[in-house]
Amino acid sequence: MLIPKLLWPLLVYDFCSTTVEAIKAKINKYTRKWLGAPPGLSDVAMYCRKAKLKLPMKSILEEYKCGKARLLTMLEESDDPVVKTVQPSLKTGRKWKVTEAVDEAKECLKMKEVIGQTQTDRRGLGSTTAKWWSKTEGKEKMIIDEIRNKEDSTRVQKAVQQPSKVSGQIGTLPYRDS
Repeated sequence: MLIPKLLWPLLVYDFCSTTVEAIKAKINKYTRKWLGAPPGLSDVAMYCRKAKLKLPMKSILEEYKCGKARLLTMLEESDDPVVKTVQPSLKTGRKWKVTEAVDEAKECLKMKEVIGQTQTDRRGLGSTTAKWWSKTEGKEKMIIDEIRNKEDSTRVQKAVQQPSKVSGQIGTLPYRDS
């Protein structure tokens, strides 16, 4: 599709996140038109992986953030001592900074290890295997997954904050005596 072709120049060259957000808005507009969805359909419904309706689409902004984070962790965790000592400067604008996002993801993963495995649904403890930060060799994938989870949780928060359109319509219906 279009996203892999767009993603390479976005990751190689220095684009700010607001430019990527503008590209995402254009893609959303034409995707809604192609799907026949109303223009008011939010990106929560289109890209959220925790929602009941999971469409097999990826957000270009999320892929941009994960790609920049992958590049930074690849440079920081390199086996070559020269590459490791050089601090890379990845410019991503003022809204989102890749170094802060990667540091926050690392801290979240360390905190999850301190907290331990908890039960989050009906499956119970021990039904899934946990990957711990201190025992994992390739930490890059864990950081990328944590950034994806953070993006998905912001989508869920956005969905919760949106007012329910049904509740507004229910209040205007006339009351019936049966």
